[in-house]
Amino acid sequence: MGRLGFGVRRGAVVLMLMALAACTALYQNHGYVPRDEDLEKVVVGESTREDVAQAVGRPSSTGLLTGGAWYYVGSRFRHYGPREPKEIDRQVVAVSFDEGGTVENVERFGLENGQAVVLSRRVTDSNIKGLSFLRQLLGNIGNISAGQLLNEN
Repeated sequence: MGRLGFGVRRGAVVLMLMALAACTALYQNHGYVPRDEDLEKVVVGESTREDVAQAVGRPSSTGLLTGGAWYYVGSRFRHYGPREPKEIDRQVVAVSFDEGGTVENVERFGLENGQAVVLSRRVTDSNIKGLSFLRQLLGNIGNISAGQLLNEN
C-alpha cells in the first residue's frame, strides 16, 4: 500500500503542476514598430522615402492619399489559458510625406490613443455555388406557366 500511495501522491503533484502551467500567461508580439533610436535618424523636412527605408525599414502598410504615409504597426497580445487573447499594447508609428516625397511628420500612437473599430461585413450568400454554367442556364426551363406568358404580351 505504501508504493501505491506514493504513486497517487506523485500523480496528484504532476496534475497540480500541469494545471498551474496551463494558467500561465503567454505573450505574443505581432508586427514591427521602429525604436526611438532609429526614428531619430529621420529628420522632418529633410529625409526622403529612401532615407526612411534605410533608417527604419519599409512598412507593412501605406497610405493611399497624395504624398501618402507609411504606417508601422505592432501589437502585443496576452493569451491566458482557454480565454480569448487580449491585446494589451498597440503602437502605431505614422511617417507622412509631402508630394515631393520628403518627410512631413512623424507621429507615434498607442493603444490609449486609438479606438476599437468594429468591422461589419455584409455579404450576401449566393445560392449558385456548386452549380455548373449549363445548370444555371437551363435551370429555369419549365418554371414559366402559360398564364405568365400570356400576361406579358
